[in-house]
Amino acid sequence: MNTFNPEYTVGKMREELRSYLTNSGLKSLVVGISGGVDSALAAALVYPVCQELSIPLIGRFIHIESNKPEESNRANEVGRAFCSDYKSVDLTDLYITTRQSIEEDTAAKLGDLSCRIRFGNVKARLRMIYLYNLAQKHCGLVLSTDNHTEIMLGYWTLHGDVGDYAMFANLWKTEVYQCSKWLIENDLTFLEQQHALEVCVDAVPTDGLGTTSSDLEQLKANSYAEVDELLQKYLSGSRDQQLLEHPVIQRHLRSEFKRNNPYNVPRERIC
Repeated sequence: MNTFNPEYTVGKMREELRSYLTNSGLKSLVVGISGGVDSALAAALVYPVCQELSIPLIGRFIHIESNKPEESNRANEVGRAFCSDYKSVDLTDLYITTRQSIEEDTAAKLGDLSCRIRFGNVKARLRMIYLYNLAQKHCGLVLSTDNHTEIMLGYWTLHGDVGDYAMFANLWKTEVYQCSKWLIENDLTFLEQQHALEVCVDAVPTDGLGTTSSDLEQLKANSYAEVDELLQKYLSGSRDQQLLEHPVIQRHLRSEFKRNNPYNVPRERIC
């Protein structure tokens, strides 16, 4: 396996984005800022490209009920540091109205994990509606902030927190951290940008949906380095029984439907 070079990767990601924007004729980029490292990295990566091409980077932190104040504070730092148009908006009332309108089980216990996950997906899809409406209004697209680890785990919402352009969907979470740290130490010239990205790197990673206190609690792992190592072993062909029984690999297997969506029945099976 080649040694990961964050300097090279950052340069190539920006080069690819610059080419894509130049050829597409898009007038803006929209990104949902969560207060986490992935959306902060996305904003830091696209900032100089947008500056060069005179394309606005529109960022929004969308608060819905369960977001913590520290998430909002980090998102505000990132938005002010990198976005030419940034706002924090609150969709809590819309979420509550939507939940009450679509929930058929009047006895649903909102505190149960299954309910928190289900309604967390509603939150993600409401954010998607907001961001896509904004992108269409400004003749732009929504940036995806998913990394390869999240994709392999199904750690995202179908028709929710995905975007049109994925800069680092093929980077592992540990590589996201490496790129972020390289930017802080070598690329970002303004102190407010360095600090905004650094506090996101140091933050406890969460899904922002109120399902659990951290990503790693959901994944039953000690670190993302452990998660990436387990996934890489499995994807390289290892079928050790202990590996197969690990919650990370079990989650990978259970979430296959997300990576193959929509499932299309082959023509030869039906004709």
